[in-house]
Amino acid sequence: MKDFRKLQVWEKAHQLALALYQVTASFPRDETYGLVSQIRRAAASIPSNIAEVVVEREIPNCLASALLQEAPPVNWSINSYWLEI
Repeated sequence: MKDFRKLQVWEKAHQLALALYQVTASFPRDETYGLVSQIRRAAASIPSNIAEVVVEREIPNCLASALLQEAPPVNWSINSYWLEI
């Protein structure tokens, strides 16, 4: 199994990262190299780490099967600067 994009956990992490990029776009300009940069790097590292595990280390089949199972829906909504999970 090499296609990490089929994992629901990767898809949810990717959606969260995209949402955080949108939210931080409205932060003040003087935060661009501070808080905004830190939030974006942290958000991007989650799906990246998942992909690294799947592609480079090839997770065991039993774990991959568990991750591919249907997960309960998670509703993420952007409310001002906060994400409610």
